Amino acid sequence: MTNATDQRESPRGERLADWADARLGLYTIAKANMRKIFPDHWSFMLGEVCLWSFVVLVLTGIYLTFFFHPSMNEIVYHGSYEPLNGVAMSEAFASTLDISFDVRGGLLIRQMHHWAALIFVAGMLVHMMRHFFTGSFRKPREVNWVFGWTMLVLGMFEGFVGYSLPDDLLSGTGLRFVEGAILSVPIIGTYLSMFLFGGEFPGTELVPRFYSVHILLFPGLIAALIVVHMILLVYHKHTQWTGPGKTNHNVVGMPFLPVYLAKTTGFFFLVASVIAVISAVASINPVWTYGPYRPDQVSTNAQPDWYMGFSEGLIRIMPGWEINVAGHTLVLGVLIPLIVFPIILLVIGLYPFFESWITGDKREHHLLDRPRNRPVRTGLGVAWLSVYFLLLIAGGNDLFATRFHLSINAVTWFIRVALFVVPVAAFLITKRICLGLQNRDKEKVLHGRETGIIRRLPQGEYVEVHQPLSPAEQHTLTAHEQYQPLDPGPAEDANGIPHKLSRRERFRTRLSRAYFGPSAQVAKPTREEMQRNKEEVTHSIEH
Repeated sequence: MTNATDQRESPRGERLADWADARLGLYTIAKANMRKIFPDHWSFMLGEVCLWSFVVLVLTGIYLTFFFHPSMNEIVYHGSYEPLNGVAMSEAFASTLDISFDVRGGLLIRQMHHWAALIFVAGMLVHMMRHFFTGSFRKPREVNWVFGWTMLVLGMFEGFVGYSLPDDLLSGTGLRFVEGAILSVPIIGTYLSMFLFGGEFPGTELVPRFYSVHILLFPGLIAALIVVHMILLVYHKHTQWTGPGKTNHNVVGMPFLPVYLAKTTGFFFLVASVIAVISAVASINPVWTYGPYRPDQVSTNAQPDWYMGFSEGLIRIMPGWEINVAGHTLVLGVLIPLIVFPIILLVIGLYPFFESWITGDKREHHLLDRPRNRPVRTGLGVAWLSVYFLLLIAGGNDLFATRFHLSINAVTWFIRVALFVVPVAAFLITKRICLGLQNRDKEKVLHGRETGIIRRLPQGEYVEVHQPLSPAEQHTLTAHEQYQPLDPGPAEDANGIPHKLSRRERFRTRLSRAYFGPSAQVAKPTREEMQRNKEEVTHSIEH
């Protein structure tokens, strides 16, 4: 009787919570995770830019589905945009015009959707580069890196598919480019093209097929990967920068509830607001200026979105080579870039396993590397980015030629040569900068920070007074771990028989020496050196 009375007197919300907890165990899950600690650093917000821009994409995409007609049936347009009245076009293009000019808020939502897509992919690229340069992809996060890489690839193709839906002259030109790439595939190219377009290009099925992929398949896969990505983030715990009190066994920061939850909620509104402001003041993809797609026309200044520009750049700078094999013509000018494109992406996805193989390190890592302390890795990342941006420029070689009054052949040849020169130069310069920064850090640890105060010693010598670093600063500058190159072992065994390494092991040893040898890192100061120089700095201050 007492229990029944207490139950009737308890608040309805509490009774509902007890009911749910008894059946779902929500309280136990919440208790274990709501107080989870998240470190506080601006670079960790890059992932949230991706997350919240994806949310904006979903919300705006749902709104657009109410008004977009994914059909390639031809109609004659009679709408608010008078310059195109009486022009034959597909229902997809006509509905895009209606969204832009007749649906209340339609143009703003459509531009928010497009801008959010660009920011989403850009955020993922920058987010992955942050993970790459700081080494947070190491064990146990290799799988999570692969999930993030998969989301980046899916996001690129999701953007391309959505870009093609309006069926305007610009997107149609891009699809013609894709058709040419598919036809270059030996043996099965024509079959793939007929399957994709539902017949001869442009066919009648492409927009409905792309629409289903754009609103169901790719978003569903990305959403599922985001959920798994976040679960693994919670399971592995968050990485953090080195500092006093920070180890591989703890996380220093703020609890998820209420501090981080309030912070991330506010950040969502900030990201959404920035996207809305950009969309309100900067026009993007004004399809009415291009007109509907016609196979006999090509849009001037036709350029893909930036994240697919490097794939077009590969084809634009490739010589128009062709060879005949068994009576068949292989268009190498298109086929080779089509092979190189996925290889460039694949190298990024597999890099964590490559570095793990070189180091042979099987330990868990929860502390981040400062990029300067991994000169070779940082140099490789900068070299890859230089290749990416060179190919992005190559994708718009005609624009650079016309805007700067240059020969398009000169621009193309410049990019061809630069692709072999710039990445090597970028690697060497970046590596040298990292080594210089390491030397500066070592100098700070040993001799302290420069104060600008000049003193004259009794023997007449002038010296600058240095201020010793605090223990916290010394720890931050010396906490990083330095790998040693792999030891190939003695040249001979105990019986005088030469010890031979396999080609694989010799290659691994050379790579290890290149990554972690004396030319790739500056040795940290020893404890004895630090103590001796501390006494010298203290003596210079006192005298």
